[in-house]
Amino acid sequence: QLQLVESGGGLVQPGGSLRLSCAASGFTLDYYAIGWFRQAPGKEREGVLCIDSSDGSTYCADSLKGRFTISRDKEKNTVYLQMNSLKHEDTAVYSCAIIPRYRVPPGNLGGARPGDFDYWGQGTQVTVSS
Repeated sequence: QLQLVESGGGLVQPGGSLRLSCAASGFTLDYYAIGWFRQAPGKEREGVLCIDSSDGSTYCADSLKGRFTISRDKEKNTVYLQMNSLKHEDTAVYSCAIIPRYRVPPGNLGGARPGDFDYWGQGTQVTVSS
């Protein structure tokens, strides 16, 4: 059974860090790009925060100003989102999703839209609060 399971969310103070995990089971991530997304309370889901193409290319939105990074552990079939210097406005449910690698816009990882992704995890809550 295909599954994506996010973990690592929680309550963190402003300026703190969290590392989210997206563990895949029932299939290998090798042929998929993985994106991280978030949806804040009362708001629509944002465009891709970070995406790992599986061929060594990664992208994170400029708006994050380098605070977030994405990485992949192929042996563990898991993708991570490292979030540093967290702010109140980072509070949201964070989800990972997959898209077949060949469908990622060539040379434009950031152009992948939420609707392009085929399968989503259930999400993990991140709350930034003092």
